[in-house]
Amino acid sequence: MIDTSGATREADPSPALRAEPPPETGPAAGTADARSGEGPSGGGKAGARPRLRALDGLRLVAALMVAAYHYGGRGGDVTTAWGTSAAHLFPTLHGYFAYGCLGVEVFFVISGFVICMSGWGRTLRSFFASRASRLLPAYWAAVLLVTGVFALPAVVYEAVSPSDLLVNLTMFQQPLGVDRVLGVCWTLWAEIRFYALFALCVVLPGATRRRVVMFCACWTLASVLTVSARQPLLDVVLMPEYAPFFIGGVGLYLVHRDHRDVHGWGITVVSWLIGQHLAVRDLWHAPSADAFSNRSSLGIVLVVTFGFAAVAVMALGVLDRVNWRWLTVAGALTYPFYLVHEHLGWVVIHELHHGLHVPAKATFVLTVVTMLVLAWLLHRLVEKRLTPLLRTALAGPPGGTRTAAPPAPGQDSPAAAPGR
Repeated sequence: MIDTSGATREADPSPALRAEPPPETGPAAGTADARSGEGPSGGGKAGARPRLRALDGLRLVAALMVAAYHYGGRGGDVTTAWGTSAAHLFPTLHGYFAYGCLGVEVFFVISGFVICMSGWGRTLRSFFASRASRLLPAYWAAVLLVTGVFALPAVVYEAVSPSDLLVNLTMFQQPLGVDRVLGVCWTLWAEIRFYALFALCVVLPGATRRRVVMFCACWTLASVLTVSARQPLLDVVLMPEYAPFFIGGVGLYLVHRDHRDVHGWGITVVSWLIGQHLAVRDLWHAPSADAFSNRSSLGIVLVVTFGFAAVAVMALGVLDRVNWRWLTVAGALTYPFYLVHEHLGWVVIHELHHGLHVPAKATFVLTVVTMLVLAWLLHRLVEKRLTPLLRTALAGPPGGTRTAAPPAPGQDSPAAAPGR
């Protein structure tokens, strides 16, 4: 059995892509729709904004970063798949692939942005239905698929026990210390905790600009204090190592609503400053000949900065004209690709490179393509069929979305008018 009970960042970083907007806002789940009820700078007339398709493209870029890390930027179980260390197969590229784990941080910034957008004007029940219906169908399918493949006699990896499989279906395997079917699901646990904090502090009382600003300020202060407190419970609840990225994304959504929002910019900058420090702290180590790779502190800072800057560019509307429909498809594939790419990718790598002797670089590319095709199948056969059914079952009768008149730039108004 693969030992995935630990959650060490170096051994197991990946993203969670739950950074989705309300399913009602676009034809495909995962489409980022910027319906803030305001003009580009928060002062225009109310109305639907163009979907942020460029944000969907960024999500796929982040997923491919993580895949590059899992296939060629680390040691561990992927070494069994290749038959040797990826550092030997990619003597130059493996050093760059090692930075791919920071795709997780990029995902978390995107998640903060889109979850704030998704939760604005929703009831708690509608928000829960949106999140659960987005996450669970593809997740359940991926857990069952990976378990089934690993149970095959020809596969060199072992499946988890039946009991652990059942626990994995709840998404609570991480806090329960159960072996994980999907190595990447530790990031989903981070996402779930973010959803819970945002739902209780913002969605339940009704989203307003002032409430969102206070949420960001209080979470930032509490997470910083938690680093010094060394209390396990606080670490679990407040996630100080990931909080700046979620908070930074929320701040960027405030900037998206009003480009002149000083508080939104302040939240973003402070989150970036803290986030880059925590990323360097967790991922940098003194150069060593025995290490798989030696990331530089500057390289880590640059990748974190890329994540914040890319979302900021989209928040400011610079890429509003990037409206290619294929980006919507890319966004839809990101979540199922993320779920299956690691463990099933090992199986494909082993069969292609170790079994059929396909060259390493060709194996790398073919594995990514195979996982994208599988992601498309999961999206078409599972998500498009089950997501609407689950959403309807959880959301109940219509009328679960709050609406509100758009506030003037920099002003506050409760998005809590009943009915739709």
